[in-house]
Amino acid sequence: MGRTYRYVRALAIAVLGFAGPAATAADADANHGADLAQRWCATCHLVDGSQKQASADVPTFVMIARKPNFTPEKVAFFLLDPHPKMPNFPLSRSEAADIAAYIGSLRTKRPARSD
Repeated sequence: MGRTYRYVRALAIAVLGFAGPAATAADADANHGADLAQRWCATCHLVDGSQKQASADVPTFVMIARKPNFTPEKVAFFLLDPHPKMPNFPLSRSEAADIAAYIGSLRTKRPARSD
């Protein structure tokens, strides 16, 4: 039953919410996404360069942004569909799009050198 529920939920998000993250990707607010990431994601993920600690077994936001198949839309949909390894956060579609836009903004940033 759990697998069927996840499939139906994912299908509903894809059909009913298709315009959500995809339509708002251009309008997403990366600065708001950074604030949300600090609040919701920084417990486990390294979300910016000034953060001192995170879980060792989860990817940093920069690592996610630099994946070859990264798109903000994929990340936004991922955030809206609960996954066993991640807590279920009550994010709206616009909040998921904002976090995805923030992660996308990290794609071109290079880490600071410590020379």
